[in-house]
Amino acid sequence: MAGYDSGEMPQDLTAVERGMWQAYRNGAPYDLRTGIPSHDDPCGGHVWGADRAVRARIIALLLLDGPPALPGRAPALKLTGCRISGPLDLSNSHLTVPLHLQQCRLDEPVRLVDCRAGTVTLHGCRAPRLEARRLTVEGDLQLTRGELDQGLVLAQATIGTDLTLEGLRLGRDERGRALDADGLNVTQDVNADCLESTGELSLRGARVGGTVSLRGCRLRGPHGTPALTASRLAVEESFVLAPFVATADLAAGSMLVSSYSRSRHAEIQGGVVLDGATFGGALVLERARLVLDDSQELSLRGIQATELVFAPERPPRGRVVLQDAVVERLVDLAGSWPGDGRLVLRGFTYTDLVPRGYFPLARRLEWVHAATPEFEPGPYDRLAAGLQARGEDADAHTVLLAKLRRRRETLPAPLRVWDAVQDLALGYGYRPGRAAVWLTLLLTGGSLWFARNPPPPLKPDEAPHWEPFIYTLDLLLPVLDLGQEAAWRTTGASQWIALVLVILGWLLATIVTAGAAAVILRRN
Repeated sequence: MAGYDSGEMPQDLTAVERGMWQAYRNGAPYDLRTGIPSHDDPCGGHVWGADRAVRARIIALLLLDGPPALPGRAPALKLTGCRISGPLDLSNSHLTVPLHLQQCRLDEPVRLVDCRAGTVTLHGCRAPRLEARRLTVEGDLQLTRGELDQGLVLAQATIGTDLTLEGLRLGRDERGRALDADGLNVTQDVNADCLESTGELSLRGARVGGTVSLRGCRLRGPHGTPALTASRLAVEESFVLAPFVATADLAAGSMLVSSYSRSRHAEIQGGVVLDGATFGGALVLERARLVLDDSQELSLRGIQATELVFAPERPPRGRVVLQDAVVERLVDLAGSWPGDGRLVLRGFTYTDLVPRGYFPLARRLEWVHAATPEFEPGPYDRLAAGLQARGEDADAHTVLLAKLRRRRETLPAPLRVWDAVQDLALGYGYRPGRAAVWLTLLLTGGSLWFARNPPPPLKPDEAPHWEPFIYTLDLLLPVLDLGQEAAWRTTGASQWIALVLVILGWLLATIVTAGAAAVILRRN
């Protein structure tokens, strides 16, 4: 060890490893690329020989017990275009120098279990697997533009700033998982734009202090399993599943643009489970393609978010479940919601409703109907409340009418008749203008009849002046006595017409009173 402390090299180092040793002491990059892109691609088929190979145990030796830096320099391991042979196991260690691997090919899995480090970067590298359970990184963890054939493990890991997985391609392990990040804790952002996986991404109980970005990602769950499971995920800001779009600044500086077009849709093949997740900002599903089978779901049960932007491509199969979800603002697109029987809104609560584009009330009622194959009042009530909050009282009343008409289907036959009468007469109290219409029709019809068929007076000497209009009004208005009804004696058809007008008057008064009381109770 004294020899390493003085800067002397082990005797068994190869020429390539000696160069790496010196570069480490100098804190300089060590680049073994040939300059030929096809030969330098770690994911390609070109064979990398001994002239590019370093042993993993020598890397571990440098990182854990390396020589001192040259005067005026800070040590760092910065390898580019190297083939690393043997298992790189840094478990239960404390890395005090930066680890930066770029376009390297690792023959065996990398282990960082229970490891502490400042910053770790693997850019454009290929390895069978990276296992970093309970890893603690004080700065950034960057795993970008590379391949991990058997997946990535970050369970219970703690990242001091950002976790970057841009353009990373993940295979799956024997459990079908591409990413095991259960209990992950990231202080700032998770950037996984253009991430590709062929197994489940699991972030159960993970916590992110900033934003989670999955723009342009391509996720595929194996054998009918979910592609993304993030139940009880807690995100302080927003969770974004949307197209990846390269801006002019990004095109100039990002390595992603060299591999992907300037615009790329996000696509998920398999279920998505975000049950019980919380989002301090928005949950954004923007033009994402959801490929589900009949048994799979986009499950948002019990989520809490400041805003839900629901504007993906309409999934042709599978279900969308928002049961017991709570959001302050719902921003949605009419064409994004699935059809009958494939939408669940039971217990879904939102305060503000902001449709994106043309979303007429008829389509909105179809949306609620699709979510309630069996009648449930809650979705109608919440839609009406959202419309009232926007000042659209007439539309809110239409929604409540639709609710009551659907409720009628669940009533026994006699009650359905009475319910239909209330609907026809006054629209359950939401159409009070109909009372004037009915009263006018009955008053006009009765006045015309009695004008042509005046009844004889009961007491000719005491009878008031005959007024068919006032006589008909006296028949129609219960309780109120205008002095006409009792002064004349009706017979034959006039007697029956008078009886019908009295009954209809009482019925109309009853419906008006009941409707007004019901509206007042609903508003309270």
